[in-house]
Amino acid sequence: MSTKYKATTTEEAFFITITTVGWIDIFTRLNQKQVIIKALQYCQQNKGLEIYAYCIMSSHIHLLCKGTKGFVLSDIIRDFKKFTSKKIIQTINEEPESRREWMLDYFKKSCEHLKREQQYKVWQDGYHAEIVETNWFIKQKVNYIHNNPVKDKIVALPEDYYFSSARNYADLENDLAVVLLDLF
Repeated sequence: MSTKYKATTTEEAFFITITTVGWIDIFTRLNQKQVIIKALQYCQQNKGLEIYAYCIMSSHIHLLCKGTKGFVLSDIIRDFKKFTSKKIIQTINEEPESRREWMLDYFKKSCEHLKREQQYKVWQDGYHAEIVETNWFIKQKVNYIHNNPVKDKIVALPEDYYFSSARNYADLENDLAVVLLDLF
């Protein structure tokens, strides 16, 4: 397996994007966004995940983060994806979801080509990880992450989007704590 675009080192920060198969809009539902928030909180508390910026969009998640305390970010993300895949499927099955049959069928068909036995595939393989090496890169990626909902015309201002660290940087209420960076 290629290690290009993988966060296989410790103590270095990365910009990563985790995307659903077929870019399916799973995270248009509040209950699914809460699955992601709770899983990220767990990773922060138990797996050494340090988050500097994030945004949960309808079909993907952006993170500026790193693994700490000896945890390798690639292992954290692997476990995060495995856990959230199961929780997302469970939520689709147990809570109101008008697209239930279509989504479950799509996730089932997405793993037919896999060699390993798997019932559903929620996330695309891998994730695009770019190592953070300069302050310019940090500022550029934080701005990109925070302006994603503005670009998609979901909100007018980055801090108006609840599922983004733009709220943390604006000192507004948010369910997920982040390590604030001095960007100026």
